[in-house]
Amino acid sequence: MTQRTNGLTYSDAGVDIDAGNRLVDRIKPHIRATRRSGADGEIGGFGGLFDLRAAGFEDPVLVAANDGVGTKLKIAIESGVHDTVGIDLVAMCVNDLLVQGAEPLFFLDYLATGKLEVDQGEAIVAGIASGCIDAGCALIGGETAEMPGMYSGEDYDLAGFAVGAAERGTLLPSGDIGAGDVLLGLASSGIHSNGFSLVRRIVETAGLSWDAPAPFDADKPLAEALLTPTRIYVRPVLQAIRETGAIKGLVHITGGGFPENIPRVLPDGVAAELDLGAVSAPPVFGWLARTGGVENAEMLRTFNCGIGMIAIVSEENAPEVRQALAAAGEAVVTLGRLVAQNDGERVLYKGALAL
Repeated sequence: MTQRTNGLTYSDAGVDIDAGNRLVDRIKPHIRATRRSGADGEIGGFGGLFDLRAAGFEDPVLVAANDGVGTKLKIAIESGVHDTVGIDLVAMCVNDLLVQGAEPLFFLDYLATGKLEVDQGEAIVAGIASGCIDAGCALIGGETAEMPGMYSGEDYDLAGFAVGAAERGTLLPSGDIGAGDVLLGLASSGIHSNGFSLVRRIVETAGLSWDAPAPFDADKPLAEALLTPTRIYVRPVLQAIRETGAIKGLVHITGGGFPENIPRVLPDGVAAELDLGAVSAPPVFGWLARTGGVENAEMLRTFNCGIGMIAIVSEENAPEVRQALAAAGEAVVTLGRLVAQNDGERVLYKGALAL
């Protein structure tokens, strides 16, 4: 008869409660740094609190978004660089709130891993806190799940959840978008957080290691260059919205690139005509296209190609909005305009990408 083993603990099963408690203690200063009006509580409760009235809202409509970082995480895991993917996590959520005209208010994160490493966890949460500070939202809670058997090796995954608000009647897109409106493109910081399954395949094909000099930026290791975090557009774009009152719509260029994202805010009978010659694509995109033999059409539907956000404005107001965005620190180009189009493609191209 087999003797029964007694005295098993949760730690024996691969879950270290003490490590989780140490992580909570380590991340408290990072979380406190994200406090803003409406959110000043401590973590540790069963739910996070936010006071809309204290944040200055009178008749708000809440807007929620959630997202992840995708396989960009594999580069962080394999290279051991974990301090920027948290910024990506926040950016992908709050930029989606922004296109609705909403101010991000608070953020919650979910970190799942096979084995919790406290230093790694702190680096990830520090990045999340940094992104929250940039976006002006409070990190009011989250969850860390240690799940041995579900995740192998050093793998982990991230999910983020953001809530914002706008006063009733101010949500975007507005109802007067139409032919003749101008598209202003805001520069991206690089690849952002989409298309990394293709990026990793191209790196593998090229036979490069993550610590090799980046072929498109010799001053940085490849991993660091590819992990450049997603740009957070919240503060400058909200400032331009409030100063000018002239932005009719916004488009966050994420997975699906131009052809999938721009039509999401267009009314029927209207298409976007883009001047690709106006786009100054960062060198990483040219390297990806050449090394992977990726056609321009595939680049445009996979990556942002240098434009991370698009603002739709009337031709009359375009100079004022462009000036306001530039004054707030954005690199802005006149990307194209809206044209009447009752059938066919919703996104039309002139010129070619300089890759």
